[in-house]
Amino acid sequence: MEISALFTSLIWSLGLCELNLAFAINGSGNDLKQRTGFTGYRTVAGVSTEASSVKCKLRGAVRLPAFSMDGDYVIGGVFSIHNYKHTAEHNYTIMPEPLKCTGSIDYRKLRFSRAMIFAIEEINNSTKLLPGIKLGYRIHDSCASIPVAVHVAFQLSNGLDPVFYTGANCSQSGVVMAIVGESGSTLSISMSRIMGPFNIPLVSHFSTCACLSDKQQFPSFFRTIPSDHFQADALAKLVKHFGWTWIGAIHSDSDYGNNGMASFLNAAEKEGICVEYIESFYRTHPRSKIQRVADVVRRSTAMVIVTFAAAAEIGLLLEELSSEPSPPRQWLGSEAWATNPDMLRFSFCAGTIGVGIQKSVIPGLREFLLDLSPSEVAASPLLTGFWEDVFNCRLGKSAATDETVCDGTEDIQTVKSPYTDTSQLRITNMVYKAVYAIAHAIHNAVCQDTNSTTQCDKITRIESKEVLTHLKKVNFSQNGYDVSFDANGDPVATYELVNWQKSESGSIELVTVGFYDASLPVGQEFRINKNITWVEGRTQVPVSVCSDSCHPGTRKVLQKGKPICCYDCIPCPEGEISNVTDSPDCFPCPKEFWPNSQRDTCFPKPVEFLSFDEVLGIILAAFSLGGACLAIITAAVFFHHRTSPIVRANNSELSFLLLFSLTLCFLCSLTFIGAPSDWSCMLRHTAFGITFVLCISCVLGKTIVVLMAFKATLPGSNVMKWFGPPQQRLTVVSFTFIQVLICTIWLVVSPPFPKKNLTIYKERIILECALGSAIGFWAVLGYIGLLAVFCLVLAVLARKLPDNFNEAKLITFSMLIFCAVWITFIPAYVSSPGKFTVAVEIFAILASSFGLIVCIFAPKCFIILFKPDKNTKKHLMNKN
Repeated sequence: MEISALFTSLIWSLGLCELNLAFAINGSGNDLKQRTGFTGYRTVAGVSTEASSVKCKLRGAVRLPAFSMDGDYVIGGVFSIHNYKHTAEHNYTIMPEPLKCTGSIDYRKLRFSRAMIFAIEEINNSTKLLPGIKLGYRIHDSCASIPVAVHVAFQLSNGLDPVFYTGANCSQSGVVMAIVGESGSTLSISMSRIMGPFNIPLVSHFSTCACLSDKQQFPSFFRTIPSDHFQADALAKLVKHFGWTWIGAIHSDSDYGNNGMASFLNAAEKEGICVEYIESFYRTHPRSKIQRVADVVRRSTAMVIVTFAAAAEIGLLLEELSSEPSPPRQWLGSEAWATNPDMLRFSFCAGTIGVGIQKSVIPGLREFLLDLSPSEVAASPLLTGFWEDVFNCRLGKSAATDETVCDGTEDIQTVKSPYTDTSQLRITNMVYKAVYAIAHAIHNAVCQDTNSTTQCDKITRIESKEVLTHLKKVNFSQNGYDVSFDANGDPVATYELVNWQKSESGSIELVTVGFYDASLPVGQEFRINKNITWVEGRTQVPVSVCSDSCHPGTRKVLQKGKPICCYDCIPCPEGEISNVTDSPDCFPCPKEFWPNSQRDTCFPKPVEFLSFDEVLGIILAAFSLGGACLAIITAAVFFHHRTSPIVRANNSELSFLLLFSLTLCFLCSLTFIGAPSDWSCMLRHTAFGITFVLCISCVLGKTIVVLMAFKATLPGSNVMKWFGPPQQRLTVVSFTFIQVLICTIWLVVSPPFPKKNLTIYKERIILECALGSAIGFWAVLGYIGLLAVFCLVLAVLARKLPDNFNEAKLITFSMLIFCAVWITFIPAYVSSPGKFTVAVEIFAILASSFGLIVCIFAPKCFIILFKPDKNTKKHLMNKN
């Protein structure tokens, strides 16, 4: 089919006029002349045509306005006063029937249309806005139907009149400057695509789809209600604010619901909110579809349901849910239904929270709505139907014999309905502001404001394009409410947070509990200033989560195949903490810190070292001091009996030097107890190494003396002259000096230093002395071991000497103990953890020192003190 024929079919199907109206496109006019008998053309939407005579026979298919009034400039209005249209079949063989609305009247939408009339009459009576100019209106009922809305859009843009002119000049009468409407986003989208090419502004009071902010597609669309982009963001932040992470989502299967829910889901994803289910339906869907959605709600585990739906759809769903008992659910509603008074009849939804347009006050509106005269009602089919529905009677001759006749005594003042309810003027104020915005745009186009007066020229005709230009710039305040549009034709987004609360009488009331202002900084948009009543009258915020929050000390692990809000809580591993709720990860404590038992805080690790305050330190210190005292007492005994044979026979000089070195050996173990420091670390190892070499040197000297003394008794031996007291002193000094030299080199090259050992125990710090140079440490021990082995070998060689009191035997036992202790010490030292390493080293020092003093000096002291009869030269010289 050719394009021209398509246009012809479109015009016919829309019922605008009979088929003898056609458009000439791209030079196809002659063909149309032959087939339609059309003889004249005019310019339509930028298409060049001839202009001779235009004939368009009006048929019944042309929709008459629900309300109309002539004026110098006409404003159109489109409202969904009915929710359904009569379905008619189109067979393209006969003229289609007129499009008719069916169903009951939506009293709220009727109030919107009457509010538009009120605003226009208020402007016509104003001396400041458009003085001397009368605004007219053409208000149509779209039946909430796309075909009807498109039909009305064509009718308003074409400016069809009951009177037709055949001359070259087409009538401007009836051409609208702008249109207020529509209530639904889908209808506004359809109308905007028609209005846009003609530059006719469409100012909506209730179409919130964010898609309408696209100026490429909808260049002439404006609205006084905020975009769903802001509403979706507000709902997502509201869900996050109350800690809900597991929700259900229901939306209308329409442009409003689909786009609004898409925006909400994007915002919810950013806030970390998970959706258990997403269901959509439309009011024209079969009941089975609505039942399925209701069943999903009943079976769901999500406590909270977020809805982006029109009141008509939600009403059907709530009706279905009320038919069978349903688990309590916390409803969150969009402005399309949350503030609709008709919805308050569903008492089981008490506690619902919704985003709503701010309440407002329009002085004089209630009086205007109630000022309906019988003649005015009878003149309008819409008001007639409204009157008959409200009072359940019939006007005039339309009444049947069994029906009540309206006698004119009915008092609308006593009626309680959404039409008469002006306590919650929200969307009504959006209609009111839309009319005033258009009026201000016309005013700026035709009026000149001076300092004291305003002059308006109603003779000069203006095009809708001029109104569109001025509408983008309007910025005024009406009744305290600011009106302006941004580059996308949107107003500043402000909302009320409303709560469905039960009154004392048991009825549901809308209570404003807070506000949302998108223009405020992030995090400050919400302001909740009243207590909220929750589902089933609860005072505590209901919980709606897939998994309970993970407490600090645990982390979230997602459950396989489920959304991110469904997870298990796993305790943090050893050495790691989480200090926030629902932490996705645990993080390790710093090196010197360790978690508490709850694993939610890092505490400094306890520092551990062998101290004088603990039992082990006290015991070792006591033995150290006890050993030193024992050595001093022994020295005192020896000094007191220094002239006795047994003391003199055992080389008293080396004995006193040995006792002195043993005293130092006992005392040097004290340096290993207490907190390590630079000085104590250097002192403990060097003092230990030097004193023990001094001790072993003395023992070695005594062993050599014993051997030399035995050799001296042999005939012709004069060996003692080579190992007299000077040589003994030189031997001790020489051996000791070598150890001093080793220790000095160790301290200069890489001395021991205090160190925090973090590796042995994870939960505590071992404060110890690092060796600095391991070679230096083992050189010191090796040298001591070398002297001890040498001394042991010599002592073994002299152990069977025939003297009654054999010093070599005692030295042999002492060196065996010494070597056994230090051979055992090496693996114990390497394997002992923490402070026990120090304890093992102290034990080795004390054990070897006690072994020396007991084996070498105990027998002598026993004889001196308890067996004086054996302390004689004769007894010592006897052979075994």
